[in-house]
Amino acid sequence: MRKALLILLSLLAATPALLAQWPVKGGYLMYYEVEENGDTVFRDVIDPVWVFPRNRRGRRKGNDWRKKYKLVYNFNRVYPYALAGRKMIRQVDSTLAADVSKRSQRNRYIDDVEKELFRLFEKDIRNMTISQGVVLMRLIDRECGRCPYDLIKTYESGFVAGFWQVVAKLFSQDLKARYDPKGKDADIEQLVQIWEAGQWDAFYSSIFMEKPIRYTVERDHLESSVKPLKKK
Repeated sequence: MRKALLILLSLLAATPALLAQWPVKGGYLMYYEVEENGDTVFRDVIDPVWVFPRNRRGRRKGNDWRKKYKLVYNFNRVYPYALAGRKMIRQVDSTLAADVSKRSQRNRYIDDVEKELFRLFEKDIRNMTISQGVVLMRLIDRECGRCPYDLIKTYESGFVAGFWQVVAKLFSQDLKARYDPKGKDADIEQLVQIWEAGQWDAFYSSIFMEKPIRYTVERDHLESSVKPLKKK
């Protein structure tokens, strides 16, 4: 064992240039610096990580953990759709600003977009639970910067937005409620930060003791386009 260690150390000392160019995912495994006294010092850069305790469901009383588990599960289910929605809404806004000159042209484009969205997401959304739909609404507001009520009003009309607001009230929801990352949506915001830090799999596994199911969206862009105006 001692002999093997000495061989390894001698190799490290003899091949600093090789180690300095040894690539790994995210950067280099090791690099070296030559100090003023001529000594060679090997250094390594370690990316920051999140450490999650292995929580077990029976350690807390009441429904506190069960609610947390449900939120984590629902977030994993719907967040990919919120990210896709952000890209699609930006695409629609950009298209409306650049290519639409008449109201009739706009209405036809919005109608085509609605039909395309229905084809893409109708089946997936029907399979979501009400609680997953609520989390999705909160995330759409976060990603798009507009609450569901404003989105409906922008692309449809105030009457349509008002109708769906009444429907939402029946389920104790408010389409006008804004995303509040430091208040009632703080738990969702924490999950977003974990996702964006690239630590979602580790976090999810620390709770459920298994890797999360990767839900994928068929595509995150629209194929609908603005139809040219008919020449008179």
